[in-house]
Amino acid sequence: MAPGDYRIDFKALKARVGIDDVAYSLGYRLDRKAGVGRYIELVLGEGKDKRDTIIVSNRRDKASQTFFRRDGSKGDVVSFIRENLNSFNASGQNEWQRIAKVMAQFANMPEPDYGRERDYVRAASAPQVFDSKRYSVRPIDPDRIPCLFSQRGLSADTVKALSPFIYLVSDRRNENFNGFNIGFPYTAADSDKIRGYEIRGMGGYKSKAAGTDSSTAEWVADLSHGRNGLVRHVFFCESAFDAMAFFQMNRTRLGEDIALVSLGGTFSDRQVQGVMERFPNARAYDCFDNDLAGRVNGLRLMALVEDIPLKITKTDSGLMVEAKGKNFDVSPERSIYTQVGTHIPVRYRMGQWQPPKDFKDWNDCLLGRRTEPKIMPTKHERDDNLAERRNSGIKM
Repeated sequence: MAPGDYRIDFKALKARVGIDDVAYSLGYRLDRKAGVGRYIELVLGEGKDKRDTIIVSNRRDKASQTFFRRDGSKGDVVSFIRENLNSFNASGQNEWQRIAKVMAQFANMPEPDYGRERDYVRAASAPQVFDSKRYSVRPIDPDRIPCLFSQRGLSADTVKALSPFIYLVSDRRNENFNGFNIGFPYTAADSDKIRGYEIRGMGGYKSKAAGTDSSTAEWVADLSHGRNGLVRHVFFCESAFDAMAFFQMNRTRLGEDIALVSLGGTFSDRQVQGVMERFPNARAYDCFDNDLAGRVNGLRLMALVEDIPLKITKTDSGLMVEAKGKNFDVSPERSIYTQVGTHIPVRYRMGQWQPPKDFKDWNDCLLGRRTEPKIMPTKHERDDNLAERRNSGIKM
């Protein structure tokens, strides 16, 4: 067997890649106050910016590690990577090949033999089904608006305007919390049936209802009063709170022929395609975050709306795009559409309406929470770094 033909068992990757390994790479930190024993608690973000908490079991045995959240959601390292797949630079013919590549990178091992592991992939990819009976649901009371909205800078007028698209939800199976959180219902293009919720709660709590369809459904606030054909502008955001903040800050300029969309962070091709099928006469707008992940999301959105196959690669200076036989760099600091348009034909069926550069996202902008200024290295520091990398044998 030639070295280039060597493959390993897909399941062997799980024995070498822990959920904690993946979580630390994503910026999670260990909460020592919660104890360090058979279970550990990993937190993403701090204080009011706390975005997620997972409890990991079997921290010393990677093959047996599982995680759960207090909302009842749970999984293994494969499902955790799947939740955060777009945070990693991995390409593949499908989602499962991309997950396998991420695991192989963490394990420092060759890619698995996908053909021999079809049964495992089929079992791992079996989708949860959203059970609406699991959740108690209430409408938003205009006279008793949850204080979480005001904590995010959202006014009563904004909440009232969007209240037809927001609910209060409580998970009947959650033994640790019997109260209500804010739920943004997910629907698909083919029906108004609710297929899950994007959930937000006090203390930075962030989750999705168990079994939420994040492949074909998303949160959509159609302000044309159901007259989908009249929608002329669709604004894509990474979260429902960002979409609400965008609406509040720009309401006087938006009109009523609009729809607000939250894709819930990472997104599938089918989510975007479904939205554009729902609003066939609309122009899409990239309202994603002002970070590298937001720029990647913007490029993916453009590729889907403009029907241009793109391959996106992260580089030291930003992003490299491969499209229509051309390779070119894209700077995250400038309009990605202008840059792409100088290399390949673009119909401009979409636009950008991103938060000001001093802010990470629209909700931070609404709160006046500026990002810390980046301190760029001096020429001397860059030269020292280059010399160090060359001496260490890293390929440039």
